[in-house]
Amino acid sequence: MGSSIPIGLLFSRSGLYWALGQQGFYGALAAIETVNASGEYPFELVPHDADPEGNTDRYAGLCRDMIKRTGLRHVVGCTTSWSRKEVIPVVEKADALLWYPCVYEGFEASENVVYIAASPNQHLLPLLDYVVPRFGRNAFLTGSNYIWGWEMNRIAREVLHHSGGRVLGERNVPIGDVEIHHIVAEIKAKKPDFILNNLIGPSSHAFLKAYHELGLADPAFAAGVRPVLSCNLYEGEAALLGPSIAGHYTVSCYFQSLSGEANRAFLQQVAGKQGTHPVTAFFVEAYASVMLIANAIRQAGTDDIAEVLAAAKTHPFSTPFGESIVDARTNHVLMPAHIGRARADGDFDVVFEAGGAIEPDPFLTRSRLGIPGAEAMSPAKAPHLRVVQ
Repeated sequence: MGSSIPIGLLFSRSGLYWALGQQGFYGALAAIETVNASGEYPFELVPHDADPEGNTDRYAGLCRDMIKRTGLRHVVGCTTSWSRKEVIPVVEKADALLWYPCVYEGFEASENVVYIAASPNQHLLPLLDYVVPRFGRNAFLTGSNYIWGWEMNRIAREVLHHSGGRVLGERNVPIGDVEIHHIVAEIKAKKPDFILNNLIGPSSHAFLKAYHELGLADPAFAAGVRPVLSCNLYEGEAALLGPSIAGHYTVSCYFQSLSGEANRAFLQQVAGKQGTHPVTAFFVEAYASVMLIANAIRQAGTDDIAEVLAAAKTHPFSTPFGESIVDARTNHVLMPAHIGRARADGDFDVVFEAGGAIEPDPFLTRSRLGIPGAEAMSPAKAPHLRVVQ
């Protein structure tokens, strides 16, 4: 192992979802700086970055070029599931690891991917567990027209079906589409108990602003009556939206408003390293990815991916979202789930804090799908057992 180890950073810092990409990029850079300045590691991490500019067709080529040009074995990055799926064949062929730091829809596992973020049993299920008993079981589902929106809405539909609830409507729009007033009009007509928002980027922003206008015109659609739920909305985007997001709910492994001395110390350590953004879960997950890579390389004494992955699965590591470890069966990380209610200033009031980390269950083979206390389906109406290989 040489004294310098290259690390690839593959984030879209421009394009449709630039805000998320910048948060991941700055989080990874902050961790690289922490490692290199600490004096605790017998090597230096050298970043090599590429910006696909939100163009999914560019991810695979840029990743392949970084690996060939530098010989790196570890890549931190990708935001959307579409881009991740484009990169997976590249890292599998090149014998490299992709460290993916963004929440996703589950139902995936690769020996060449480490998932440093939540799968649905660690984000969507806890969010529905919290909201349904407080607001009701009837939902309206929205999403961007690709795998994240499709799968998240499918899982939500199944959970509500098992809980005696109904999906009153479901609408998907192309990524980046901001013509969403027809969705708001349908929500107004159908009056769901809550709306699950699986839109991303400008589409999500346009929807939240339009729904806020509806709430101002008709108090029956105020956030405190019929809230919007999101699994991928953090402080950075919330700060851009201001009052439009106030009162709505999101779930995350991390909020910058979490209490405790450990979080205060972390925020002080990274102050000024997040660009113009708040410190978000995506920043923290990218930060944790690099720290996990560095700690595993130090334990293994090499950056060989098999030995690094083995070390990551046997040595717990400390992160801003708590001590965690990579699950040996799935390559996913154990994660807490906190529920936040947005404020007009772009921050979140944490209304529920998980008691501990949740084990990953990306294929939902062990997770309870019904909401606690909700009316369960009768056995006669229950779906047949799914077998997931």
